[in-house]
Amino acid sequence: MSSRLKVAGWVALGAVAGALTTMQLQANARSTLSPLPLDEMQQLAAVFGLVKSDYVEAVDEKKLINDAIAGMVSGLDPHSQFFDKKTFKEFREGTTGKFVGVGIEIGMEDGLVKIVSPIEGSPAFRAGLKSGDMISKIDDAAVRGLTIDQAVKKMRGEPATKVSLTIYRKAENRSFPVTITREEIKVQSVRAKVVEPGYAWIRVSQFQDRTVDDFAKKLEDIYKQEPNLKGLVLDLRNDPGGLLDGAIAISAAFLPKGVEVVSTNGQIAESKASYKADPDDYRRRGGDDPIKRLPAALKNVPLVVLVNEGSASASEIVAGALQDHHRATVMGAQTFGKGSVQTVRQLGPESALKITTARYYTPSGRSIQAKGIVPDVLLDETAEGNVFAALRTREADLEKHLNNGPEAEESEARQKAREEARQKLEAEYAKRAEPPKPLPEFGSTEDFPLVQALNKLKGQPVIASKSAVERKAEAKTSE
Repeated sequence: MSSRLKVAGWVALGAVAGALTTMQLQANARSTLSPLPLDEMQQLAAVFGLVKSDYVEAVDEKKLINDAIAGMVSGLDPHSQFFDKKTFKEFREGTTGKFVGVGIEIGMEDGLVKIVSPIEGSPAFRAGLKSGDMISKIDDAAVRGLTIDQAVKKMRGEPATKVSLTIYRKAENRSFPVTITREEIKVQSVRAKVVEPGYAWIRVSQFQDRTVDDFAKKLEDIYKQEPNLKGLVLDLRNDPGGLLDGAIAISAAFLPKGVEVVSTNGQIAESKASYKADPDDYRRRGGDDPIKRLPAALKNVPLVVLVNEGSASASEIVAGALQDHHRATVMGAQTFGKGSVQTVRQLGPESALKITTARYYTPSGRSIQAKGIVPDVLLDETAEGNVFAALRTREADLEKHLNNGPEAEESEARQKAREEARQKLEAEYAKRAEPPKPLPEFGSTEDFPLVQALNKLKGQPVIASKSAVERKAEAKTSE
């Protein structure tokens, strides 16, 4: 399997496993506990004692307890997780959109790290790195053979520390070293542009702390360029989700005030809720309402929402709400299908528990768990058809996902189907002189789904997929 095919098919897995965090971080774990099963607790204590006394070498007690907690939680579902000091820090970085690094958005191609885009104003941007540059070494360590996560960890670090990168610039056919000083980076989760007179594109890549503010500012800039906007494409492809208030706010930008955006339901009282297109349901405590600044015309501008298999969680909420209220045409591929809610409860200064507390439902009452949002118009990735779609992981492929019946045979069938699809793709591309090209960058002139979305807005013919079919939901167990 070529490295290019492997990466394009699987690199999104880490992203789509991200949580929809609906409730604010709890200061402490819930104090009211059910009676503990004493016999089982004694057994747990006995195992702890035996490992500590009899294991071949000394074990760290704190690590042993943390591993026990992590194992307990990981057995629940794919999205519940225990955060130790390191993983809790990484989680908070993900939701705030801040981290310490060099400031590049990356992918992988032919085993090397490819710079998709330097973040404007970042150390990498100031060092002159460009889209399409390839990173072959990080601090004299070869990149080939590393996963994308391993490469990211090598480039991140402490503020004011240096990292050396070896860059290959294909356009100039040369390699050169660059030494960059790490600093705090603020991720831009929103990109936008006027693609042609009267029509604009706005992309949300993740729902983070600053997403709503950035979204409002980008739309204000669009309306300054195009005060009589004829159509807008909201691009949620490969958006793994994030914070619920961001999803509600962005939905509210297009919907009438007070209509339902999403509802949640779970075992505890606070998980039974209905969230509406109202500032009270998305505005941070004491904070501003950026959505209020947007032009009134936005409520009625013709709208297309682009989604794909990597659109998950909060992005599915937005797509589902706009679809149910007939506010937008949803186009693309069936989404990931993560219809569960996670709450983060802090256990101590440096540890926390992310636990699934509810399922969420679109305004019409649909649960999309293990199914996803089915677009109104199904599109292929390229004009030639789907390249990597068959290989992408979805919620229904994750072990212990919610809302499935006896699944041993189902899981084996899914794995078998995916392996057959992979082998078919390998065989097709083996006949070609060159390996498959990476998919065009979202928002570029070669972006086939975006072209079809613009055609829809302009009333021109749309090339719908001839091969994509709806995936049915997983069988439900009794609840």
